[in-house]
Amino acid sequence: MENLAVLCLSSAVMMLASPVRAAPAPAPDLYSRGMDWLSRYGYLPPPDPRTGRLQTKEGMEMAIRQMQRFAGLKETGKLDGDTLKQMSKPRCSLPDIVGTEDMLRKRRRKKRYALSGSRWETTSLRWSVLSYPRLHSSLSQDYVNSIMFHALKVWSDRTNLQFHTVTKDEADRAEIRISFEHSLHDDGYPFDGKGGTLAHAFFPGQADISGDTHFDDEETWTYGAPDGDGTDLFTVAVHEFGHALGLSHSSANPSIMRPYYDGPVGDIARYTLPMDDLLAIQTLYGIKVNRATTPPSGYSTPRLPERPNTPSPRGTIQPNPGYQDRCEGGFDAVANIRGDVFFFKGPHFWRVQRSGSLVSLAPALIRNFWIGLPPGTDKIDAVYERKIDSRIIFFIGSQFWVFKDTVALPGYPRPLSEWGMRTHNGRMVERVEAAFVWAHNGHTYLFSGEEFWRFTENKAHTVTRPDADYPRSASLWKGVPSIPDDIMSWGKGI
Repeated sequence: MENLAVLCLSSAVMMLASPVRAAPAPAPDLYSRGMDWLSRYGYLPPPDPRTGRLQTKEGMEMAIRQMQRFAGLKETGKLDGDTLKQMSKPRCSLPDIVGTEDMLRKRRRKKRYALSGSRWETTSLRWSVLSYPRLHSSLSQDYVNSIMFHALKVWSDRTNLQFHTVTKDEADRAEIRISFEHSLHDDGYPFDGKGGTLAHAFFPGQADISGDTHFDDEETWTYGAPDGDGTDLFTVAVHEFGHALGLSHSSANPSIMRPYYDGPVGDIARYTLPMDDLLAIQTLYGIKVNRATTPPSGYSTPRLPERPNTPSPRGTIQPNPGYQDRCEGGFDAVANIRGDVFFFKGPHFWRVQRSGSLVSLAPALIRNFWIGLPPGTDKIDAVYERKIDSRIIFFIGSQFWVFKDTVALPGYPRPLSEWGMRTHNGRMVERVEAAFVWAHNGHTYLFSGEEFWRFTENKAHTVTRPDADYPRSASLWKGVPSIPDDIMSWGKGI
């Protein structure tokens, strides 16, 4: 049998094939959550996948102290109750701007605000709303337009900035494009569902995405509701527009550019920027000598949205839903897709980037990402990316689906029997339990029970059939479970 280097998962065990011996998965640990959070928001570098170097105890303690200082907490260097509570707050998904201990001290002495290093070359900026809340918010399009107008006006009231609204058809000319998105939305920063990360915006620049401002559509967006009843859109919009104009996160308190959401800022007719944010934006665009912000299209004069009369929706929840911890038990399926690793468990999945860092601490719902699977899908048997055309194949029970990116192709699901897999006893296989493409030879391998089949896939084959002399016994793969839950090729497998 050819030598193999794969990652196999069976029950609660993660193992590497020979010569590496099986090792149990790590026990649940608050520190793993904390280190994920610190890495995601810039306090720790991601693990080096080439060397496997671990964070040092001193490095982790320093990162925790930096986070505590930035958040205004007592610097204990430990993941104490106050620190974990702060980490659980809903927040902006952009990283906090931190550096070395010496850089942080210098910043703290000179100024608290932070600039991104970029600004718009003009002070006359266009904005447009491309999409509106669809899932949980009762705010009308007029409400959203007005809230966005007043959130931008906060930044132009005492600077040389001018904002002009343009229609959706003219949005390609706008510097600031606003949309409500959910889950993966083609910008590399997927949202994580209700709670957790609320929104993000991209700094000024020449890239197509520069200035774009995205709000998580799975939040319950409100205006004028009591604190705890939904998430105040005006408050979050002011913060995100600060990023779109060139500001990074601030450690000052008060500051609208603090990364954490602490509830509504109050009456938007009277709201003004805290001094830290005012100094920052005037550093970029100067003190006001221009005229007022142009109101949204269709408004004769700027007007404030009125408090909704509808019953208050449920409040923004903390990112602590009832899903199972990823370190508890095993996974249903694992796959290397587009260079990232996807771990499926129940109705959720986690995504790990090539750097080794999680895209989000909280898992995403399978049904919100992979469009075309049955409603209520709560278990994936196996999945792999077909290398000949980059299609993604899902196996659930006696059926399979073929996806182009995240959308199922027409005509699916189809019966698993089309794969022509029969056991040594002549019985048709009813379920695939593991699937992967071995990078060493490009063949596709499917496992069911204690047997496996090899496939040579190419674009000329419209019907997939196993290679000759299969099935074979899974025991040929040394050092792995006889019935693996799933398998992922790692590297070149040599």
